[in-house]
Amino acid sequence: MTTRILSHEDVSFRNRTEAGRRLAQHLTDLAGANALVLAIPRGGVVVGAAVASELQCELDVIIVRKLGAPFNPELAIGSIMEGAALPYLNQEIIRDLGVRDDYVEEETQRQRKEAERRAERYRNGRPFARVKGRTVILTDDGVATGATMISSIQGVKAQRPGRLIVALPVGPDDTIEQIGKMADDVVCLACPPFFGSVGQFYADFAQTSDEEVVELLQKKMKAEG
Repeated sequence: MTTRILSHEDVSFRNRTEAGRRLAQHLTDLAGANALVLAIPRGGVVVGAAVASELQCELDVIIVRKLGAPFNPELAIGSIMEGAALPYLNQEIIRDLGVRDDYVEEETQRQRKEAERRAERYRNGRPFARVKGRTVILTDDGVATGATMISSIQGVKAQRPGRLIVALPVGPDDTIEQIGKMADDVVCLACPPFFGSVGQFYADFAQTSDEEVVELLQKKMKAEG
């Protein structure tokens, strides 16, 4: 297992596409290989599309929904992946916030339904890409607590890839360290010293729409012939 952090300084990306292209520069050994890029919607798909385009790899989405904390939905107390029987829960945050079990159950069910909706919307009935035995590059536009990425890693590993690489533009040191214990390899462009949110490192961090995700997936499929 190797974890490559390219910088511990502040970083700035013009947008998600630029972040993906910069990531691809550190994955050139996979260019033209039978690798699979799995991107976490929505913003991660823009990053993943750029990586897949640069490396000439297959692209698909992996649907994971963050479980938001009560009164602060942006704070992840866990996450749930499409098709998963159980969620990943950050027990430390749940304990510190005093989150009740019934809230966790309700939020899990709500986000599970949304994951199923998105899977149908994005793939339009197309089956999930084959993972078994392949090199998988799992990516997003960045991580904070890492809950969504951890669920994604667990979901991918359950399908027995040949090699699992997590590629990220930015994330805090402790989260990247935790992810590094779960994946075969991690590439992170920067772990800045003062980390507030992923969006602070992008000049353009506009919300990505469902329509844009579908368009990127369809465009990549057409390019693959």
